[in-house]
Amino acid sequence: MASTNQTTDTARRASGKKAAREENGRGRIILAMSAFVIAYVVIAGRLVALGMAEERPNVAYQTAQEAVAAARPDIVDRNGEILATDLSTASLYAEPRRLLDVDEAIEALATVMPELNSAATRRRLASDAGFVWLKREITAEQRDRIHALGIPGIDFLTENRRFYPGGGLAGHVLGLVDVDNAGIAGLEKYIDDNGLAALHQAGLARTGEDLAPVRLSLDIRVQHAVRDELIRALERYQAIAGIGIILDVHTGEVLAMSSVPDYDPNNPGQALDQDRMNRATGGVFELGSVFKTFTTAMALDSGKVKLTDSFDARRPIRVGSFTINDFHGTNRILTVPEIFVHSSNIGTAHMALSVGVDAQKEFLKKLGLLDPIQTELPEVASPMLPPKWSNLAAMTISFGHGLSVSPMNAAVAAVALMNGGNLVNPTFFPRTRSEALASAKRVISPRTSMEMRDLFLLNGQTGSGRNAQVDGYRVGGKTGTADKVVNGRYARNKRRNSFLAAFPMDDPQYVVLVVLDEPKPEEGKPYATAGWNTAPTVANVVRRVAPMLGVPPKFETDDAKTLLVSYENN
Repeated sequence: MASTNQTTDTARRASGKKAAREENGRGRIILAMSAFVIAYVVIAGRLVALGMAEERPNVAYQTAQEAVAAARPDIVDRNGEILATDLSTASLYAEPRRLLDVDEAIEALATVMPELNSAATRRRLASDAGFVWLKREITAEQRDRIHALGIPGIDFLTENRRFYPGGGLAGHVLGLVDVDNAGIAGLEKYIDDNGLAALHQAGLARTGEDLAPVRLSLDIRVQHAVRDELIRALERYQAIAGIGIILDVHTGEVLAMSSVPDYDPNNPGQALDQDRMNRATGGVFELGSVFKTFTTAMALDSGKVKLTDSFDARRPIRVGSFTINDFHGTNRILTVPEIFVHSSNIGTAHMALSVGVDAQKEFLKKLGLLDPIQTELPEVASPMLPPKWSNLAAMTISFGHGLSVSPMNAAVAAVALMNGGNLVNPTFFPRTRSEALASAKRVISPRTSMEMRDLFLLNGQTGSGRNAQVDGYRVGGKTGTADKVVNGRYARNKRRNSFLAAFPMDDPQYVVLVVLDEPKPEEGKPYATAGWNTAPTVANVVRRVAPMLGVPPKFETDDAKTLLVSYENN
């Protein structure tokens, strides 16, 4: 019996130990399973967090994306021809934190873009930055080849690149943009400053479809003709620079404005060349006898001088050590029309003095010749005025020395003389006559305007403007030949020539100004003055652009010589 009980106790103890071991085993299994579950939860959470982080681009990336998303409107000429537009292009960027091997990435990129600076690229990729640009505006071939490499942390952004189909054709008018497609010069800058930049900041205008085209007053056909003739003139007369402007006399619209040498906005580096500056609005020059136009208008409009008046041009005017002579002196008393046609410095100086210094300053200011022009183009220069406006200064200014203005200043002033007496600020955007008149300012009387038209026609037919005539189109105007200032003194062998013209003179519609810098005498020609180079250049321009502008030719007997005789006999 005792033996049986002992056996039973032993079995019970063995069974208890077994149960305990089983219970401990289950606990360890549960603990291990719990540990694994916790580990998996942590890993899964981390993966989710990482996934969410990749979906949420870093701040640098977002900033870059906003910059490249900025679109610009097309710019078109008055007839709808595209002058500037956006093209889509790829730009290469990296996320350094995602790169597995910087050196391997650099070696791979070098197979496609060997021009990348390895040291600079390594510094960018080895940084802790979330986003870095590697190269803006790469080719489609480069994009495809880099994409095929499959480098983690290397990707592309599609951005807008500005493209100018005409190249340098209207470069100074259009201006250019920076690498982020923001306008930095010309009308591109004007467009940004007048609403486009604000749209971008507001997150609007992300694509070109969001923006209506910006229409200019330029006629690209006329612009091409002007630029082409300037380039031909530079070669023909061996000049170093040229300027051409055409304005509508009733609206002030700029139909063409060219300054050569120019620059191609598709190659922004050219704009840094000082020789390629915009001389039409951004440069100021003494324009020589062109200024006699404004002196004559001043004298006539003052009422102190009439067309039938005469002034003594037989002797030079001496003021201290300064002497005023005529280039081709007549050595006689001249009527006002003769002073204009013979371009008499002496006669013009006498007319200026008859009006007075204060009146001269007031009149030139009224014409806008003492202030920068008011227009949309940002690049405008201020006139250079004499330090002291004395009688001597008044006389030299009367024939175009001692006061420097931009060519656009002179062209705008001439518009007022041709359109009946209304000063209209120039514009690079379409404008109607009524809109122009609403902001115009009367500066001379209609009678003075009519008399200046007569003088323009007279000089065009019998004076220095003879070489500007075009069959069917009566071209009138005034030439100007100004010695350039070199080292503080006038150089007799370096000139800046101008011809300020209008056509057709029976009813002027357009003002044309051509300026050539340092033209040389043509072989077989006696002079290099304006009548021998700028006048023929204007003729070439008018011959090409008049049909484009819808000006019908008229073939009739000219009355310019009769006009001169009439003035002489009264």
